[in-house]
Amino acid sequence: MKLSIVYKWIGIGAIVASLGACNDLDLEPYNEVTSLQVYEDFSNYKSVLAKIYGGLALSGQQGPAGRGDIGGQDEGASTYLRALWKLQQLPTDEAIIGWNDEGLPTLNTMTWSSDNGFIAAMYYRIFYQITLANEYIRELSDENLTARGIAGGDRDQAVLFRNEARFLRALSYYHALDLYGNVPFVTEENPVGSFFPSQIERGDLFSYIEGELLEIIPQLVAPRQNEYARADQAAAMMLLAKLYLNAEVYAGENRYTDAITYLGQVIDAGFSLEPNYEHLFFADNDLSGEIIFPIAFDLVNTTSFGGTTFLVNAAVGGSMNREDFGIPGGWQGLRARPQLVDLFPTTDGATDSRGRFHTDGQQKEIENIGQFTDGYGVIKFRNVTRQGVRPPGPVNDQVSVDFPMFRLADAFLMYAEAVLRGGSGGSQQAALAYINQLRERAYGDASGNISQAELTLDFILDERARELKWEAQRRTDLIRFGRFSGGAYLWQWKGGDVSGASTPAYRDLYPLPAADLTANPTLTQNQGY
Repeated sequence: MKLSIVYKWIGIGAIVASLGACNDLDLEPYNEVTSLQVYEDFSNYKSVLAKIYGGLALSGQQGPAGRGDIGGQDEGASTYLRALWKLQQLPTDEAIIGWNDEGLPTLNTMTWSSDNGFIAAMYYRIFYQITLANEYIRELSDENLTARGIAGGDRDQAVLFRNEARFLRALSYYHALDLYGNVPFVTEENPVGSFFPSQIERGDLFSYIEGELLEIIPQLVAPRQNEYARADQAAAMMLLAKLYLNAEVYAGENRYTDAITYLGQVIDAGFSLEPNYEHLFFADNDLSGEIIFPIAFDLVNTTSFGGTTFLVNAAVGGSMNREDFGIPGGWQGLRARPQLVDLFPTTDGATDSRGRFHTDGQQKEIENIGQFTDGYGVIKFRNVTRQGVRPPGPVNDQVSVDFPMFRLADAFLMYAEAVLRGGSGGSQQAALAYINQLRERAYGDASGNISQAELTLDFILDERARELKWEAQRRTDLIRFGRFSGGAYLWQWKGGDVSGASTPAYRDLYPLPAADLTANPTLTQNQGY
């Protein structure tokens, strides 16, 4: 959130890299700086790494200025986190958006096609990130460092930077694996220049990401020892554990024991649960000891119309008090589907503090998707500090709430699920203790604790919604539990029906953008599209 040292360094310029990941991506480099000039000077290395980190939050070099990194897409809507969030949340039982931008209604109803612009925006943003990382890793190879005379402590730092870029590339490839399955595949080993990237099978991409993470984990900074919002060993271990938890979906493999191994290391790494759940989503959440890896935002220095600026503003409308959210207006878009509301004992957070909804002037049922007052408002991400005030800076839509991509509570939930799914190396007793820690924080005492017999996979799926609602997790969770497509679990407007309708299994993957298949004739579209 605060002007982290990562984002402070953005400014040396766009990396003018040859595009290897997808052929119709329209890159917009704005600085006439060559790679040779940039990489000859070690003092530039951190600045260029910051560009890759910043790609998770920002739309381009100048914030929301109409000059985004990716041409042909709405600048705000095509930012990494905003695009990821929409694909992970809007088709599920947790969220719905009332806007009628072309492509959004079909995300709400799980009826999209291969020409959906929001699906394409995420795809292009992923491969833009991968392209930047590939170029950076290539330029910081051992051979290039030696040729440039980078030695001693500078060389050690350069190797660390290179491994952080490998983590960021693995994170983007993980999202490609999860969202699209079989995708174009390019690394620093591929030649620089124009060519058709080959398509990698989902199981092979799983193995590649696993190998990358296993190799870099020992070479990253120890948990909680890096600068804020930079990756450390714990961030990489969380990503690896997520890969293993979903291995049956991605690669047809049972890897729950491996998930437990790395989750145990994360849990023992010194992170601590934030005592007040709400503080995890405030403008000073960089103070929390629970967040393992955030995407950092700052309303002065890290501005865009994506990320948490979108999550705060789009969730506010109707009779909601804007001052409670630290914003001057509200975009009147996002609400909860009734199935999410029904997971909580009350709607005011009085019993379970995680279940705070705005109900005044709203109805729970969503009869008209475009009507903001249909559906309860979600009170979660707020641009105020723990003292209840807006952070310093200009009064506009921008916010300073960091997005907790990985946090300790998720590690607790993942550990319990892996144990219940038969993974070894953990225990039912420890799993129960972790879950009850979350329940005690939410309830304020032990009144919400559960027994060993109540700790089931169905309970875990519901508890993940209660604890992690609107944190870009739900689609992946529902697929892992076999509840996303099909008719075993219905929610309002699933399949385009107000009561919910069964959807085909191919919806578990998004299509490759139609334009990319035209640009690269070697690609094969996902089944069903």
